[in-house]
Amino acid sequence: MEKTASDRAAETSPATSFTERLYLPWYHWILPLVAAGLLGAEIHMGYPGVRGWLPYVVLFPLALVLLVRVSSMRLQVRDGELRIGGARVPVGHIGEIEPVEPERRRMALGPELDPSAFVRQRSWIKPLLRVEITDERDPTPYWVISTRHPRRLIAAIEAAQAQSRQTS
Repeated sequence: MEKTASDRAAETSPATSFTERLYLPWYHWILPLVAAGLLGAEIHMGYPGVRGWLPYVVLFPLALVLLVRVSSMRLQVRDGELRIGGARVPVGHIGEIEPVEPERRRMALGPELDPSAFVRQRSWIKPLLRVEITDERDPTPYWVISTRHPRRLIAAIEAAQAQSRQTS
């Protein structure tokens, strides 16, 4: 059976089955920007003239850079790996995936949390997943990660696991 051009492109291009950006909602940007403005105004009142405008020039871009940095984390299932930020684990080393119920969230991030667990949690994103790591060489027993779409992420991991088993 001859492969079509789209089949060949799918084989050569990196497969991404799930991507989510863990961005800050717009209303979380208001307070840091207002705080930068108030701090700039307070310094401006003490130093009139050119020196008075310097805090605005420094504080607003600094606040924007910090907000963009907090909003830049990506969660992906790509090329047979689960990736979040700079961390990655092959889907073949993922065991049980457990959604953390909202009423258990505090316990899962507090008393029940293993100190060697990998946590990428964003307080403004309520759904959590607990992803078991089955690699014997990895000291991390599980990952606790925030996602807005837990069912889609679980389905993408399971599909990537099935695909990696077929290719092995």
